[in-house]
Order: sequence, then structure tokens, then C-alpha cells
Amino acid sequence: MDEIKEYFWEQKITRRQFLKKSFFFLALSLGLKDIEALALSDITCQKEAMFYKKIDELTVQCELCPRRCTLSEGQRSFCRVREPKAGKLYSLVHSKPCAVHIDPIEKKPLFHFLPATAVFSIATAGCNFRCKFCQNWQISQASPEETYNYELTPKQVVAETVKNNCPSIAYTYTEPSIFYEYMLETAKIARRSGIRNMYHSNGSLNPEPAQEIALYLDAANIDLKGFTQDFYNDYCAGYLDTVLETLKILKRSGVWLEITNLVIPTLNDDLEKLREMSLWIKENLGSDVPLHFSRFHPQYKLTSLTSTPVSTLDKARQIAMDSGLDFVYIGNVPGHMAENTYCPGCLKAVIERRGFTILSNNINPQGKCNFCGRPIPGIWA
Repeated sequence: MDEIKEYFWEQKITRRQFLKKSFFFLALSLGLKDIEALALSDITCQKEAMFYKKIDELTVQCELCPRRCTLSEGQRSFCRVREPKAGKLYSLVHSKPCAVHIDPIEKKPLFHFLPATAVFSIATAGCNFRCKFCQNWQISQASPEETYNYELTPKQVVAETVKNNCPSIAYTYTEPSIFYEYMLETAKIARRSGIRNMYHSNGSLNPEPAQEIALYLDAANIDLKGFTQDFYNDYCAGYLDTVLETLKILKRSGVWLEITNLVIPTLNDDLEKLREMSLWIKENLGSDVPLHFSRFHPQYKLTSLTSTPVSTLDKARQIAMDSGLDFVYIGNVPGHMAENTYCPGCLKAVIERRGFTILSNNINPQGKCNFCGRPIPGIWA
């Protein structure tokens, strides 16, 4: 069965298509009983959600993110993965990742966290944003009925991480906060097993769940998608204030923090706003928080735009450095000198990169520059 499932996954056939178009083929191969079990497997696995309140016997309000969906029986949350039943709210994606991969940690991107190591990465269907430029829209903008889902419990995730010699787990690709219960349970087991946890998130969590997950995170990369609420309204369906508060919570909690800003031509590339964002980061999070300016390429609902000019990224980086940030990177431009990490003391390249590959590393196990001895903030060993 796994080989047949894998074929349909590679062909990018959704679970709904998988069941409709392939029913007879699979029935012959596996038997009708097995097919019926497969058809039900993804939607019968439910876990009571955290962070919700009961309104009445049939209505609940989710309190995980600022959207605070109020749901009655038969309704689905905005993120597509939460549903009430008999006055309780359930997650439909616990132990049901639709993406399972081993990545270089640099892909997240995390440049100051265990460089040149592999990270076991998982995601489920769904998201609480509607970004028009999403690079993983096939799964982030899908419900769990529309994706092919693995069956992988938190214990199995940790076991596979250990088996594949990965020192960390990443909750990534879609929006990990929408599979919060799955992430939290996995992170707790991982912590006890000596495995580190990181997530790449849009930062759209209410303070209480943000503080809870921060207890078990070692690192995070948060997408700061723009620096105006208008941009979040028009292109993300999100809330800037919540993202900024989540960044402050993670920093206060001691989570190693990096930030990514996808620079999109004409939409969020105003240089004065980028300056304002950079100054906010320095004043509220500190000069040592790495900022990644990432190059946009046309995709999903923004195919009419052009790719970000590299000159715009260069200007953004210079503005951020002039604003007092010590570590400013340019992403999606392989071979650019701003992929490297430079020591703020001697200005030499202490880590040289090309894409996701480390070419040289001159940070010693104590986290200091091999050239001048200055400490380089991060988690290096």
C-alpha cells in the first residue's frame, strides 16, 4: 500500500482525487475493505483541541489565534483543521502530516542554529493565513481531506528523527500553530530525548499558546511579511500586531530567533518601511537577531509580478545594517555575498555559504570567531 500511495503523492494527486479516480485500481490491488479503511483514516483521527472555550452546548470559540473562530456543529475553522462536536473542539490533523522531509537547517532558514546539520521536518494541511504569494499553497490552502496524509504519531516523529541522525525537528512548510497539539506533544517528547525543536511560523498565535510552545522551542524563524496592517489585510489576511507580540514573547522566552521578510516588488518594498521595520527589530528584539531578506519569485496568485531586483535586496540589507542590525542576509540569490555570516568585530566571513551548503565555518564550539575571538550569537553545538 505504501508504494501505491507514494506514487500518487509523487504525481501530486490530492487525497480526494486519490479516492475518486483510483478507487477501482486500488480495490483490485488492495481489496475493497482496505480502501474503505484508507478513505476514513484521515478524518476519523481527532484530538481534542487546546485553547478554546464553550459558548453553549453546540458552540465553541477557538482561542488559539487572533481570528478566534466561533463554530457550531458542522462548521470548520478558518484554518480548515478544527471542528466542533458535541460542544468540544477537535483538531483533525493530529499525527497526520502531509509533508515529511529531511532538510538542511539552512533551508528554514536558520543561519545561527546548528549549521550544516539535518532537520526532520513535518507539516499538516491548513493555515490561518491566506498569503497570495505562498510557496506551499498546495498544502497550506488545503483541508486535510484534500492532501495525502502520513500516519505518524509524536513518538514516531521523534523515533524517525533519531533514526535519521537529525539533531532537531522542524514544524514548518504550512503554519505549525494550526497543528499546535501535534507540535506541542512532539516537542515535549523530543525535549526529553535530547532532540531540539524549531518552527517556521507566521507568528499568528495568541499570547497564552505562544508562551506555552516557547517553553519547548529552541529556535524559531518568524515570517514578518510586511510592516503595515494594510499589507497584512490585502495579501495575507493576518494581523501585524499579533506577529510583533509573538516575536517579543519568543525573545523573552529565550528562544533563538531569526526573522524572514519576503521582499515583493511594489507591495512591501518601500525602503522607509523597511527602515522602520529594522529599527523596530533592533529596539524590541536586539541587534543580534538575524534578519533574512528573501527574494520573491512569481507564484500562486501573484504571477503577474516580476522577481525582486537584487538591487532592492542590497538596499534593504544596507538599510537594516545602518539601523544597527548585526546580521542581515539575502536569500534566494545563490552565490550572493550576503549569504555569509560576518563577524561584527573583525568583519571577516566566519561562515561561508552557497545556497544551503556550508563552504567553511570559522566559529569555534564556544561560539566565538576564530579570527578575533568575538562571540557570535547563536546555538552552534
